[in-house]
Amino acid sequence: MRYVAASASGGPDVLHLARAEVPAPRAGEILIRVAAAGVNRPDIQQRKGLYPPPPGASPILGLEVAGEVAARGPDVPALREGDRVCALVNGGGYAEYCTAPATQCLPWPRGYDAIRAAALPETYFTVWANLFGLGRLQADETVLIHGGSSGIGLTAIQLARAFGAHVSVTAGSAEKCDACRRYGAAEAINYREQDFLEQVKRWTDGRGVDVVLDMVGAPYTPRNLRALAPDGRLVQIAFMHGSEVDALDLMPIMRKRLTVTGSTMRPRTAAEKAVIADALRQRVWPLLDQGRCGPVIHAVFPLDAVAQAHALMEDGAHIGKIMLRVAG
Repeated sequence: MRYVAASASGGPDVLHLARAEVPAPRAGEILIRVAAAGVNRPDIQQRKGLYPPPPGASPILGLEVAGEVAARGPDVPALREGDRVCALVNGGGYAEYCTAPATQCLPWPRGYDAIRAAALPETYFTVWANLFGLGRLQADETVLIHGGSSGIGLTAIQLARAFGAHVSVTAGSAEKCDACRRYGAAEAINYREQDFLEQVKRWTDGRGVDVVLDMVGAPYTPRNLRALAPDGRLVQIAFMHGSEVDALDLMPIMRKRLTVTGSTMRPRTAAEKAVIADALRQRVWPLLDQGRCGPVIHAVFPLDAVAQAHALMEDGAHIGKIMLRVAG
């Protein structure tokens, strides 16, 4: 099979196509004939040598794919060869074939092609587990989503609105703010021109938001805490601008009974991811079937243009998902 290899840790130019044997599915796994794969921030970090795969995972980049079941390992009763699935994988997605735990696979939503199906797993698993799991977001609550025009951000906006929450976001341009409003944000804050804390206080009449979903990290942490309402929850899912905060005042946590939490997805066990997949199948996939939410695709690249896809993600100008077409 063809797959994307990295000659060394470094920039996008280290990526190139190579050939390897097709992997064999182990017990509880399926082999997917990959039609499309998503490009995500963790892929960038792994390419740079900053996010090594967990023990036992494929060293090949790629955390989400869509395609057809090509083979099954032992103990996979629910799927058959030829079934169309999308999957959250532990690595190996930038390839023509990829193995995945069967419990991390979901069907293509109604009317979806491979590109749209492959754009779902990483963002939907992440948003569901963090915003609705750890963040406990409820109907009629308010949420501030940083990075609103990213794949994660647009997924979070749509799901929060679908479940009855009120959404404010930050984004880095007027164009990105407009996109966030189109997908359901009631308030879009251009962080290059406005202070998000001041705007959140204005939007909530001084109360603050119930949940903050943050991927920026250290520079935002003090204002995130001040932006939260009593009993609010700060959910950290990434540290794009660092994880170490200097001179942080912890008093808002005590005074407002705040919860500060967060998680990563890749190191979770297959059993933990299976629970998330089951919740998505029951609660979210019906919304996708009905067209009430869905992925926003910014660009699609052929597999041999993977370096350009990575360069685009690092440039930060995209709105939504960047995808790789592997076959077809």
